[in-house]
Amino acid sequence: MNLELISCEIESNVAVVTINRPPMNPLNTTVFSELSTLMAELDTNKAVRAVILTGSGEKAFVAGADIYQMMTLSTIGMMEMNKISRTVFSQIENLSKPVIAAINGLTLGGGLELALVCDFRITSEKARFAFPEIGLGIIPGGGGTQRLQRIVGQGIAKELLFFGEMFDAQRALDINLVHKVVPVEEVLQTAKEWAAKLAEKPVIALRLLKTAVNTGANVDLESGLSIESACFGNAFATEDRKEGMQAFAEKRKPVYTGR
Repeated sequence: MNLELISCEIESNVAVVTINRPPMNPLNTTVFSELSTLMAELDTNKAVRAVILTGSGEKAFVAGADIYQMMTLSTIGMMEMNKISRTVFSQIENLSKPVIAAINGLTLGGGLELALVCDFRITSEKARFAFPEIGLGIIPGGGGTQRLQRIVGQGIAKELLFFGEMFDAQRALDINLVHKVVPVEEVLQTAKEWAAKLAEKPVIALRLLKTAVNTGANVDLESGLSIESACFGNAFATEDRKEGMQAFAEKRKPVYTGR
């Protein structure tokens, strides 16, 4: 696969995807296109059981969308770019494998929207976050107004979105926006450790678990319970379920095969 602005390395069932537009790693149509193509391939690659998403260098994870490209677009062109970004973000959010954002620096606007679609967010203690769109006379368009409030609550979401001010990693942890804060030199290694643990889980059960949580979050409780029940039944029918229970009974570590 020919990739110009992102790279991918696969090792021990973990894919590390790096957005490579230093120093700020801004998102443009090429990045979105390459991310979409790569994620589709990783989704079906049985050798990959977890994905890490990060930015090159230490200055930024992704410091937003490419404003210079946006300035050249008509309203129709901008809406086309927005449609592409929303499609890619949903694709990452619903990937059949867990996705970890390794946040190594500035995470602004579209970059924060990208982090929000990941299942887990591990951040450098030096990282800074913001939705600065209001200061540009626009609003987030990649799902930020919707996903943020589902994670941190509507009140805090309105504060961050309406003021558009920068906040640090500790605040991000306090409002449950990120899962863990570590020194900058430990971000990627910590993400790899989490990914390695996830890669050991039964593949089908983990996929069904993610489906139940993600789909259930957007429906009423009874519908969510029905989705959970269907996913539970499918997981129970797997060979990995038999292996997991047998290993428990025999007091040994299970050997999952993904069947």
